Amino acid sequence: MTIPRRQFLSQSAAGLLAGCVLGQTSWSNDKPRDLQLSTFRFDATPPMGHSLCGGWITPVKEVEQPLQAIGIVIRGAGQPIVLCAVDWTGLLNSCHVEFRKALAEGAGTTPDRVAVQCVHPHDAPFACLDSQKIVAQYPELPAIIDVDFFGKLLGTAKEAVRSSLDQARPLTHIASGKGLVKEVAANRRLLGPDGKVRAMRGSSCADPALRAEPEGLIDPYLRTIAFYSGDERIAACHYYACHPMSYYGQGKVSPDFCGLARQKMQDSDPGCTHLYFNGCGGNIGAGKYNDGSPPMRPILRDRIHAGMQEAIAQLVPEPIQNVSWATCEILPKTAAHWNADEIRKQIADPKQAVVARNRPSYTVAWIDRCNAGGPPIILSGLHINGISAVHLPAESFIEYQLRAQKTASDRFVACAAYGDGGPWYIPTKEAYPQGGYEVSVAWCDEGVDDLLSQGISRVLKG
Repeated sequence: MTIPRRQFLSQSAAGLLAGCVLGQTSWSNDKPRDLQLSTFRFDATPPMGHSLCGGWITPVKEVEQPLQAIGIVIRGAGQPIVLCAVDWTGLLNSCHVEFRKALAEGAGTTPDRVAVQCVHPHDAPFACLDSQKIVAQYPELPAIIDVDFFGKLLGTAKEAVRSSLDQARPLTHIASGKGLVKEVAANRRLLGPDGKVRAMRGSSCADPALRAEPEGLIDPYLRTIAFYSGDERIAACHYYACHPMSYYGQGKVSPDFCGLARQKMQDSDPGCTHLYFNGCGGNIGAGKYNDGSPPMRPILRDRIHAGMQEAIAQLVPEPIQNVSWATCEILPKTAAHWNADEIRKQIADPKQAVVARNRPSYTVAWIDRCNAGGPPIILSGLHINGISAVHLPAESFIEYQLRAQKTASDRFVACAAYGDGGPWYIPTKEAYPQGGYEVSVAWCDEGVDDLLSQGISRVLKG
């Protein structure tokens, strides 16, 4: 059973002194009875003038494509289970907690049985209520999240889930498939002879020499888990690991090429609700194949869409025999070099650029959370027959996804990262001495590797 909240806080206080906290695992093996699945979606587009990506890029000027939150509710295997993908850059700390609570209330379940992951386009909100409290002290700074807008959105989310339950369908079968995605993902971190990061090939790259370098370590496959009512496919969850930005920063709201690929699949298959989950793409981007020009967005979209189509073509439904939901609570340690008092001085300095004031507020929010002993990050896994969907936090490196697949090599494992974004980037322990951008904005120390890896093993293997 799940570790009691008071006990977790007590262990957290002691664990923080030692390094970090790995809470007990909760594993629910409920015999499925009259399984049902309902789907929901609601508009998550911010209003005109709202900050995008934390307030350090151009705010909303126009909406090229609306942002959505799309999810499924599974009932009939213990308390309801909710999976949701949101077209936002991130949901961090108490924002993520409150979003899960709202969906849980709508579904009549508990927040630990709700997984909320972000697609991670950058012309979208990067929401943290805790950071917003910090920057709100300085009227000259742009808001990180409009608190009233977010509160109304939670109400919309709760009602969307609640309303979906009336349209639930019997859930009888499940299937999985994977498709090879060509010329999208590449590793962002290019190492020199000394083993240090010598260059970063990000979401876009104009340097032909960097684009000519090998892809590096990636997961080239898009994975799909589909749910059926009889012989009718009613929901499909697609998973692929890559930063999903073609270009951004002009104030034009869009779910970018991954969200657009999902929409293209939805348009061609309207009877099935399609969800897109971003995998462990913290060190993965499209820069090898993307020069950042607008014509590349539909090209990248179509390459993702082709992977979806290939995965769909492999689906062979099988009757659902068993359903399990597993969770593990973790609280990584903040890296010692982050000093909250010094960071607060930087945030208060009007001579600093906006990005040098707003972005550090996320660091302070994480430090405060750790110092308070939580709330913990919840890792979760949905296991049906021989298929597993694992839900991980923040910008986890691709190695965690590959480890998850190796840990349960006898199962079909799909990974969704960009859940609770509190820690920001989550590199591997090997990446820390290599340096690079991702390490420079990782709030946790290298101990997060062992902690997250153990947590993944627990939600996969018990």
